[in-house]
Amino acid sequence: MKKIQFRNIKLGIAALAFAGMTSSCDVTDLSPANLIPDEESFGTAVRVESLVLGVYESAQQGFYLGSAGQAGRGYPFGAANVQQGDMRGEDMYNDQLFYEITYIAAHTPFSANNNGMWISIYRMINRANIVLESLDAALENGVITQEVRNTLRGEMLFLRALGHHELLTHFSRPYMGDPSAMGVPYRRVAINDVPLVAANETLGRTTVAEDYALILADLNEAEELLPLTRNHARVRRGAAIGLKARVMLHMGNWQGVIDEFTKLGGTYSLMDSPVTPFRTVNSAENIFSFVHTAESNAGVNGALPSMYGNPARGARGLVKVSPLIWRSDFWHSEDLRRTELTDRNAGGIYTFKYTDVINRTDPNPILRYAEVVLSAAEANARLGNTSVAIELLNSVRDRALPASVPSFTSSDFANTDALLTAIFNERRIELLAEGKRWGDIHRLSGEGRMPGIPTKATSRSITSLDFYTTDRAIPTDHALPYSSNLFVWPIPIDEIVNNSQDPIPQNPGY
Repeated sequence: MKKIQFRNIKLGIAALAFAGMTSSCDVTDLSPANLIPDEESFGTAVRVESLVLGVYESAQQGFYLGSAGQAGRGYPFGAANVQQGDMRGEDMYNDQLFYEITYIAAHTPFSANNNGMWISIYRMINRANIVLESLDAALENGVITQEVRNTLRGEMLFLRALGHHELLTHFSRPYMGDPSAMGVPYRRVAINDVPLVAANETLGRTTVAEDYALILADLNEAEELLPLTRNHARVRRGAAIGLKARVMLHMGNWQGVIDEFTKLGGTYSLMDSPVTPFRTVNSAENIFSFVHTAESNAGVNGALPSMYGNPARGARGLVKVSPLIWRSDFWHSEDLRRTELTDRNAGGIYTFKYTDVINRTDPNPILRYAEVVLSAAEANARLGNTSVAIELLNSVRDRALPASVPSFTSSDFANTDALLTAIFNERRIELLAEGKRWGDIHRLSGEGRMPGIPTKATSRSITSLDFYTTDRAIPTDHALPYSSNLFVWPIPIDEIVNNSQDPIPQNPGY
């Protein structure tokens, strides 16, 4: 293998590492992080499988403050996408200094959190591209079969699309706001040798519309290549379909959302209880999650159960449920998601979706069927299919409520906007502590349905349970208008400074 040091962050730090090769379906700890696979690395089926698992590893725990592995704090998709997505919204609450820069929107081009997300995603994308460019040669050499080649290619295309969409929601304006706005560099060429660094520095920022078209192209091909069923820890066909539904929701392509949702019927379904998906990792509601094991996880400084869990159970408890959503009039007091999926102590209320504080094995739910159901409900409401929208909304809501609570009917909504508000609120409840709130704020602000980031409970000021259980005034702050430059993250300063060929433009205002 080649040993190459890359200075340009935009190009993903190009590193790929594959020590301890294995054909296991588990994600393993692969190091060191400065080795690039050469032709010999694709010389056997076992090695090819290990290279693919290395891409999953880079997604699960990638890069943070110059380090990879356990110190990576779950960047980008081991846990960090959830934490950063939640901290950009108002429904999860920052209790200590750890996430405050994100929570109060005090980021700069030097901030570690947004830098870590940018770097780690592009590292993952480059690793995926290296595999994508090598699969056909492995097929021609008889190392892998056509079926294996197709499946592995589909996995890499999905991860590449997932990474680029995550970048767009943080570093670019939303599609429904201005599709001609600056997007992010869409990287489809592998960088596995030094001369390719300079050759690829000139790839600049495409538009948001161009990026979305490329994401859909990757996902459409992935859908054709991936198997319908397989090990739950690996990307399946439904993951490409589910991500397409999410992407089309951000684009305002309502019929497209419905079409993708329809494809999932018969393969995925809602569980009878909203608790089940978090206690049964391979349930029919799990479209795709990144797995964790006791040996390979985001670490005590990054894993969801330690960051989000109740300190009374041994967690660090840096993030709580916000008292703003807890006391909201749209979250029913008898909802199972309040009684079974939250936990409390004298200081506040925590999510109980992630429970393994000791070994940190809770998976990170990237795509759940419930999300796609609610996306289809919204899309149907937008198109005037009111009865279908209400039926889909009720399918998620009713399973969490006692039989004594009536389902929604058309008489509950004065107009389409009222129905949409109920769907948006249901998304806030159902997807709480899963990092999805920021995506909704991003797209709805671009559309003009939200003015930007809503008012939040003031950072590090919610110190007791009575903020949740009494009418004690909740101190608030940190609202951010959509017009603010801080609504989108800045391009990391190293990305701009270290690109000597053709630095990409910084986001306005930074």
